Amino acid sequence: METLVWNNDMLVSGILLAVTFAAIFTEGIHGVHRVKCAMVGAAVMVIVGQIMGFYDPEGAIEAIDWNVILLLGCMMTIVAIMIPTGGFQQLAYWVADYSKGRLFLLLALMGTLVTVLSLLLDNVTTVVIFGPLIILICQSMRITPVPFLLAAALLSDTGGVATLVGDPPNIMIGSEFNISFNEFAQHMFLMVFAAWLVILFFLRILFKEELAVKPEPLQLDEREQLVDPRTWYGALAVLVVMVVGFMAHNALHWEPWFVSGLGLAALAVIGNRLDMEESFAHTELALLMFFGCLFIIVGGVEHSGFLQYIGQFVIPYAQNDLLTATLVLMWVAAILSAAIDNIPFTAAMLPILVGMDAQGVNVTPLLWGLAAGVGMGGNGTHLGSTANVFIVSISEKLAKEQGDPSLAITPGLWFRKGLPVMLITLVMCTIIMTLFWGFFESPLREIPLLPQE
Repeated sequence: METLVWNNDMLVSGILLAVTFAAIFTEGIHGVHRVKCAMVGAAVMVIVGQIMGFYDPEGAIEAIDWNVILLLGCMMTIVAIMIPTGGFQQLAYWVADYSKGRLFLLLALMGTLVTVLSLLLDNVTTVVIFGPLIILICQSMRITPVPFLLAAALLSDTGGVATLVGDPPNIMIGSEFNISFNEFAQHMFLMVFAAWLVILFFLRILFKEELAVKPEPLQLDEREQLVDPRTWYGALAVLVVMVVGFMAHNALHWEPWFVSGLGLAALAVIGNRLDMEESFAHTELALLMFFGCLFIIVGGVEHSGFLQYIGQFVIPYAQNDLLTATLVLMWVAAILSAAIDNIPFTAAMLPILVGMDAQGVNVTPLLWGLAAGVGMGGNGTHLGSTANVFIVSISEKLAKEQGDPSLAITPGLWFRKGLPVMLITLVMCTIIMTLFWGFFESPLREIPLLPQE
């Protein structure tokens, strides 16, 4: 194996990476949005890289993983089409009716619904849909929404880990290593299911008093109606077909983005009265720009050789004890994801794993460890995922409107409730990965990588 020698290209690209990521992670302190930080970092990386000769605009375009961008964009637009139909509201009302005032059953059913949706829709989208609905239902029943909001965030974060399209880091991992929808689900489902059961059990204990209150019946006159049945039921049918497409995308030689693109096209035809400009206006372009800029930044660091330089020190450790290396990566990824956003961390780790794979290291278990770590770690603090931040924001807004501080999910409350959940789910993942190590260690068919320059 050729040993890389430290040089100025690595130094400069490493400094730019560190400064940009520090700015992204501390946006709450300096007040500059993380998308702006990423855009400036990407622009400086390209300009400096071209001056020093290790990067250029063409290389920046090639560094963007368009499969991730297009897949996320199509799924966001599909959700934007579904929300105005009123269908999600009907699902929430059905759950509330079925629980018949049994609050833990309501929490479990709402959590199950959020989890199932998070298997296909990213967890941020899921809580954006159901957060306001939970508040509406809880206000009608005269109960505190705090346990239900917290459950929605924790279970959506966890549920998203199970599938290739459920969480942005999963999409990034699967796209980089060409992992199929089926392979990802087969390896992650057991860990996610065990974590899901543990979270429900702990929520029942952590909110024992709040869930013992007798609620009032949900009022019929406060319910929104299903305003566009054709589009709603058509969208459900499209999602079912998309699941089949995701499962068969390797056999069809289709990338996941193409499956979601076909689904979006079909839904556009079904909803013949759709205003597509309105639907596209609700797509989170800022998040897509953030992803694109991150890919450009990490691409510049990769072109400088810095990540490969780091990887050559990690390789001997991984080769010596792959199980320990996998578990360490999972726990480190979880701890960092609890403190900072998991997307930049995943973006920085993937090129290192690509380099290790190129040197003959079996990185397959490291991929599962990384996915589990960044997914479960998001539950640890209110900053662990964008879904958490959204839930905290709407709870604080509700507390201010109602003049009741107890309705706010404070960082301290999240730490007391979410951190134990994170730790116990990581313990469960550690146990499962250790017991079934042979399964997780087995290399995927052959992981075809993109040609390395």
